[in-house]
Amino acid sequence: MKKTTTYVIGHRNPDTDSICSAIAYAELLARQGQTDVLPARAGNLNKQTEFVLEFLGQKSPRHLADVYPRVGDVISEETVMIGLDEPLPKALELFHRHKIRTLPLVDEEKRPRGLLLLKEITERFLLPTQPGEMRRIKVSSQSVANCLHAQIGTLYEPEALEELDLYVGARDTHSFADWLKEIDPRRSILITGQRPQIITAAIDAGIRMLILSGQSPLNPELIRKAQAARTSLISSPLDTANCCWLTRLATPVSALVGESFLKVGPLELLSDLRFKLLHQDAVAAVVVNEDDQILGIVSKSHLLKNAPVRLILVDHNELSQAVAGADKVEIDEVIDHHRLGNFQTDKPIRFINQPVGSTCTLVATLYRQAGLEPTARIAGLLLAGLLSDTIILKSPTTTDIDREIFLWLEKLSGLDAELFGNKIFSSGSPMATGLGARELITSDFKEYETDGKKIGLGQVEVVTFQVFYDRKDELEAELIRLREEKGYVLAALLVTDIVEGTSLLLTAGPRELPLIIGYPKQDSNLYLARGVLSRKKQLVPHLLKIFKV
Repeated sequence: MKKTTTYVIGHRNPDTDSICSAIAYAELLARQGQTDVLPARAGNLNKQTEFVLEFLGQKSPRHLADVYPRVGDVISEETVMIGLDEPLPKALELFHRHKIRTLPLVDEEKRPRGLLLLKEITERFLLPTQPGEMRRIKVSSQSVANCLHAQIGTLYEPEALEELDLYVGARDTHSFADWLKEIDPRRSILITGQRPQIITAAIDAGIRMLILSGQSPLNPELIRKAQAARTSLISSPLDTANCCWLTRLATPVSALVGESFLKVGPLELLSDLRFKLLHQDAVAAVVVNEDDQILGIVSKSHLLKNAPVRLILVDHNELSQAVAGADKVEIDEVIDHHRLGNFQTDKPIRFINQPVGSTCTLVATLYRQAGLEPTARIAGLLLAGLLSDTIILKSPTTTDIDREIFLWLEKLSGLDAELFGNKIFSSGSPMATGLGARELITSDFKEYETDGKKIGLGQVEVVTFQVFYDRKDELEAELIRLREEKGYVLAALLVTDIVEGTSLLLTAGPRELPLIIGYPKQDSNLYLARGVLSRKKQLVPHLLKIFKV
């Protein structure tokens, strides 16, 4: 199983605050000795964040499209395999030595050709259900000779795999001849000790295979006689009891499995594999790569293993905003400054949620609590997230804690914070980058839910509303499409003029929206949200209230 990695990750439409806080918190944990923690992102970077990372010389975090547990996450590193022509004793040895219950059969190219199950072998060889089943075996002369470490006198069609009945020549000489008439010699194997009359009678009757136990001698005359009768003749150093037992186990493993077995790829979801194992009456599956070469085995017990991915959520605490699959893995921590959503865990975790202007403010306070100063680069990232989310301290979400941290980070980063903030906003407005309407709306987009009703809200900052008016019609049409696709009761875009300190709200909502929205109407589906700069603190509480049943 792969080594567990913990990812610090923001929401699906990451903004500067979520990206910078993820990087900075992963760095803090690394400095505290947690080497298995990495920053990540759940979506594409917006232009503003790209500028910040490039300006500060910071590599973009790894993109995680999802964290759904996959088959490749739980397979063992070492896979025990067996060749097609190996006898059953070899398989039993591997079962015992490695304490396994399933054994894949592979060809010379390591491609799976079947799956041997210890349970089925046990039932077949130790729990016969039909009379005569104990003596019926499927072997070749060569496989028997190999299992018995025998001296070979002659082998007739040594590789031919046949179903034969196994007998021990323990009868007296007089009754043996009569007994030979009751069986089909060409479908029989006989084991006997040094009993010349029994040996001669068996060969004369044309017995298919004759095994001499106790290292009985093979003289040339006996070998010629066996060749003439088309009898395979061998002599084993083992006694009769062991010869009997090992001959029963001389079946090549390829004869014990069917052609049908479950194969899956390493990227297949564990949830899909669970469905297959439960509904296809399979106890295990073979994991193969693109060349059909075996990578491992997964059984029902593997489904109980924990995925090797754990999460620390920053800048959000609602699973609807989290990376896909977050509900299927362990979440260790949450660091956020938004309202509490529908988040729950199976065990207690560290949960930091404070009403400050940015998540970067919270991460910076954790550095201070740990008695550590961030490097100039990390301080610059934290400062960028703080400036972005508080709109250079102009947002009503800005607190005294933000202002205090602002001064501390400005000093540590060596940056002129106001000049840096202006560069951030002038470089990062999606409205001026030529993005398509859908990309623009979703560049900083979050979902909220109240009483089963979902609201989707995007936000962009501009330095003049004119760039918005130039694209109002196409943005409005895209909001309508987005609302229909996602089933939102309201889809809206908050356009914030950071110079004027006010916003416009473009909407796609129900017919009664103009009566309940509470903002002055400016145009078709457009409202003036005077003084509204914060989606989180000003707009969301208002919308959740009016749509609450």
